[in-house]
Order: sequence, then structure tokens, then C-alpha cells
Amino acid sequence: MRSVYAKLLLWSFATLVLALIAFVAVTFLLSFPPAGEGVVLRRLYSLELEQAREAYETGGRQKLRQCIDKQRQYLPGNRYLIDARGKDVLTGADRSRMLASASPADTPPHKQGPWVAAAVSDDGRYRLIVESRPPPVDVRSFLPYYLLIFGAVALVCWLLAVNIASPLRTLARTVDRFGAGDLDVCVNSARRDEIGELSRAFDRMAERIRTLLTAERALLQDISHELRSPLARLTFAAELVRTANDRDKAVDRLKKEIQRLTDLVSALLQATRTESDPSSVTLEELRLDDLLREVVDDSRVEANASGCTIHFQTSAALTIRGDRELLRRAVENVLRNSIRFAPRDSAVDVALDADGLNARISLRDYGPGVPEGSLTKIFQPFFRVDDSRDSATGGAGLGLAIAMRAVTVHDGKLWAENARPGLRTCIELPLIGAPAR
Repeated sequence: MRSVYAKLLLWSFATLVLALIAFVAVTFLLSFPPAGEGVVLRRLYSLELEQAREAYETGGRQKLRQCIDKQRQYLPGNRYLIDARGKDVLTGADRSRMLASASPADTPPHKQGPWVAAAVSDDGRYRLIVESRPPPVDVRSFLPYYLLIFGAVALVCWLLAVNIASPLRTLARTVDRFGAGDLDVCVNSARRDEIGELSRAFDRMAERIRTLLTAERALLQDISHELRSPLARLTFAAELVRTANDRDKAVDRLKKEIQRLTDLVSALLQATRTESDPSSVTLEELRLDDLLREVVDDSRVEANASGCTIHFQTSAALTIRGDRELLRRAVENVLRNSIRFAPRDSAVDVALDADGLNARISLRDYGPGVPEGSLTKIFQPFFRVDDSRDSATGGAGLGLAIAMRAVTVHDGKLWAENARPGLRTCIELPLIGAPAR
């Protein structure tokens, strides 16, 4: 069956039936409790034997009959006082066969069928034979108890089925609503068992999906806004090619706008590739100091063109595990951002050190810095501190966003802080052997 609710009820009912059968069997087997331990039986039968013997020897058969009848009033079964030859003292009947088949007095009675035991007097002159039969079992007398147990167990089984199946149904309805587009729905389960863990896992997943979809929608809006200006310039440049007197200059302008649009699209692809395809990240052991030195050397030409210099300092050889090209682009984007805002005749300080578990790259320029409220926003796609700048004057606003995503993929941290003067951007990456975050 496909219904968990029905399966639980079926298994609970099967358990109930088995428990009921077991209860009936145990009740039937325990309906005849044992007479007691062997020493108790032996003493009891010896006491009865002495009473019967005394009654016979002092009052004859009449008093013996009264004694045996009195014993039967308190204890079940028939009792016979016989002599050493097996002759019944009261009736004169031969009970030697019964005596031969009798069990010792200290033998526990059987729970089913007739049971015969014999006790012998100290002088060996008399024997007491006790013959008993278990009383019939009246199952109807136990019926109210059976029904009570049946109802109690059935109620417990029903509560168990409801307790397990009801939250699963609620979770299924929530998943259906979420799949239908209701992104604000959540389970909010307070259970502490596996079902509660599953519900909270769904809530966390739904929250991440909501965040991602919100970010994607905002990104699409930003992309549409960013593409509007280069497409307008591209249309204008194409019109110039057709109408301008200097067609070569117009073609160069057209190529330049096409290249800007191509760079913007490439940056967008680079910003989303690492998160959309984690398998594309190739992890390997690499020397972070060598990688940083390579990026600094490649950026010196751009720094010289901007009229600034790069000061690089490292304390030790540090080894991490990561994607070399992805980290290189991340550090390069941060360094180029520092070069872009560094004043002429100033320096960009690049330092590498470690705190035992993590490697830290610090990049500082001596420019105007960033308002405190924008320190975290500069890592968002298309965010610019100066809204008047566009991709032609201040970049597409994707460099730091690309760096943030690359560092996050490597379980690292990226943040910025005002150094007064200038801005300090820090990248923290776990060294080999450091615990994962």
C-alpha cells in the first residue's frame, strides 16, 4: 500500500492481534498457579497425613471421613488414606495402582489433566494420596478485560498512526503549495523527532530558495538596466557607421561598444558559473604566496598606467587547497579595484600572513574609502558607491561580486573596512589541515 497512514494502522492492528493471542495463551497457562515450592508441598501433605492418621486412630473411620471432608473444603482434590499394602483405610478399596503411579509429594502439580501425589508417614505405615484435576477455564469471565485491553491498545495504535502520518500529510501539502509557487509557505514544526528535523530541513531549503530567487530577480533587473546603456550606444554607433563622414572612426567606435558589451556578458557569466556549476571548480594544493606574487607582477603595468605603485609583502610560504584560476581572478579583481581608486603617486599595499589556521590577504589603497553603510553592499552585483558612474567610467560593478563568490566557494571570507585613509579589503582562506567551516 502507498499510504503510510494505512500501513501504520495495519501493522498496529497486526501487533494488537498478536498481543491478544499471546495474552489469552498466557492467561490460560497461568490459570493454574503451582502449589508452591517442593518443600512447601511436602510439609503440607505431611501435615494432612498426620491429621488424617490421628483422626483414624482416635475416632475410627467416621472421624477420618470428617477430617478428609474438612480438608477438601479448603484444598481442591480427593484424598485417600491407605496402608502400606495399598488398601484404602476408609473404604477398603485397593489403591495400589494409584499409589504406584503417584508422584512424590514435593513434585509441582500439572497444569493440565489429572494429577496424583503421595505422602508417606514417618514410620511407613500410612500413605496419603492426593488426586486433583484443574478446574475448567471460563474464557467468558476474562472477556471484559480482553475488550478493555483491546480498546486501550487500539487507541494507542490510532494515536501512533495520527502522530506520524498527520505531520507527513502537512509536510506534503506544504511541499505542493511551495511547488505551485507559494514561496512564503513553511512548516514551522516544533517536533523534536526525525519528522521535525525533516520539516526544519524543508524550511531551511525553502528559505535558501526564496533568497536565491529574490537575488536572481534582482540580478535580472540589474542586468536589464546595465544592458540598456551599452545597447543604446551600440545602436548610435551603428547609425554613425551608416551616416558619418569618417567611416573608419565610426567603425572603431562600433567595435569599442561591442567589446564593452562582450566584456559585460563575460563578467556576468563568470559571476554565476562557480555557483551554478560547482563541479567546474578544480581543487588542488597550491602555494598562495606564489599565486599572489604572480597576480601582483601582472598588475604592475596597470598600476604604473594609473600613476601608483604596488608594495608586496609576505611572511611565509603558505599552502592552501583551491582552484588556481578562480582564486587568481578573485585576487586580481580586488587588486584592480584598489588600483582604480588609488590616488596618483600613492601605493597599494598587498600583504600575506597567517594566524595558524587561515591565510589572510590584505589589500589597501589610500583613496577616498567607502561610506560605512556601503562596506557590505560593494560586494553585490552592479553596486556602485557613486551612482553617476556607469560601465564606461567606473566598471560594471561585478569585480568584487565575482571575488566574493569565488572566495565563498573556497570556504573563505571577504570583507572591506575603512583604513583612514583608504580602503582595506581582506581575503581569508583556510590553510591545509584547518577544519571546514
